[in-house]
Amino acid sequence: MIMANPSFESQFVTFSLGDEVFAVPVEVVREILDHEDAFKIPHGPDYLLGLRDVRGQGVPVIDLRLKLGMTKTVKTPHTRILVLDIPIKERVLALGLVADKVFEVTPFRRDQIETAPDIGVHWRSDYIAGIVRREGDFVVIVDLARLFSDTENTLLQTGEKSMAVA
Repeated sequence: MIMANPSFESQFVTFSLGDEVFAVPVEVVREILDHEDAFKIPHGPDYLLGLRDVRGQGVPVIDLRLKLGMTKTVKTPHTRILVLDIPIKERVLALGLVADKVFEVTPFRRDQIETAPDIGVHWRSDYIAGIVRREGDFVVIVDLARLFSDTENTLLQTGEKSMAVA
């Protein structure tokens, strides 16, 4: 068996939600946009802010803070939307995630990435692909496919309906 190179690096986009720092793989980030209010969708889940036109495509915009059980995002001049193309099963889910601030693209070596901590009780940590220690703090790498796999059909149907109307 060939061992994977522990010093192999992957690139990640880092961003904040409150005081916490998160990261997503750079290859799923299509673009980073200034925050604009989304077109509201009636009866959507609380974390679905609505739709945003991104180069002719209706993209659902998610308040990631609400999806993760945090307080609602308060818009500031630093608030951004990361437009992502998330591979889930046989589809690619186009999604906009609201971030309080986007920092940088940074490499993490495979041997720097730890698993989600065991705290002795069941808690929803399946969305954590890994944790990296950096500058006396932690960066949580989000497993986007797991985080959004339960909402995939709803979001895709919402986006498809809006494109048919447009």
